[in-house]
Amino acid sequence: MSRFFWSLRVVVFYLGLIPVTMIFAILAGLVAPLPAAWRYWIITRWSYFFVWWVKVSCGLAYRVLGKENLPLTACVVLANHQSTWETIFMQVLLPPQTWILKKELLHIPFFGWGLALLQPIAIDRRNKFAVKSIVTQGKTRLSAGRWVLIYPEGTRVAVGEQKSFSRTGAALAIAAEVPVVPIAHNAGVFWPRGVWLKQPGVITVRIGAVIDPQGKTAEEITAAAQQWIQAQDFGG
Repeated sequence: MSRFFWSLRVVVFYLGLIPVTMIFAILAGLVAPLPAAWRYWIITRWSYFFVWWVKVSCGLAYRVLGKENLPLTACVVLANHQSTWETIFMQVLLPPQTWILKKELLHIPFFGWGLALLQPIAIDRRNKFAVKSIVTQGKTRLSAGRWVLIYPEGTRVAVGEQKSFSRTGAALAIAAEVPVVPIAHNAGVFWPRGVWLKQPGVITVRIGAVIDPQGKTAEEITAAAQQWIQAQDFGG
């Protein structure tokens, strides 16, 4: 099909997404007094809509492999970062979770307001105590049953490129004595950074085997997760 046709589908995607996002932002304000678990469930219905709507409007579907590797208790998830898509999809794939993110995201109109009510760990990357803050807050979230999702590359990385992983997630796992789950995907093939047009297709998400932090250093855990994630071959 022509580029014009797919461009039109992307326009339809945003025409549907923007008003729904505004509605959820208003709803987030209304449910702010509710318990955190209730707020999380209500606000993240937006994520389910997002994943469904991008499939309907842009033809961007997904498949998940390795779901049997997900533990039953809260853990640290380390995932590669290529696109906007996975940052939303993880809320559909995983149990209630907390994200490590730039505090500037909380200032985005509508989207950031709702995000703030989900209790993320918002950091200033220029703060030399950021890692200590992540570990302290992360332990609190994990003890409350929240999973902690970290993109150890620190930024979106183009398909085919590789970037060293931060050891922060591994340090948190050791401090909290919880396992690490690596997750890899190829969302950037279909929705790359800085590209307005979204390509139709099926994103593959792979969940790796749990990495037990007991007896391991942060460097060893990070290296194991990085090696597994970067070794995944999605074809094409």
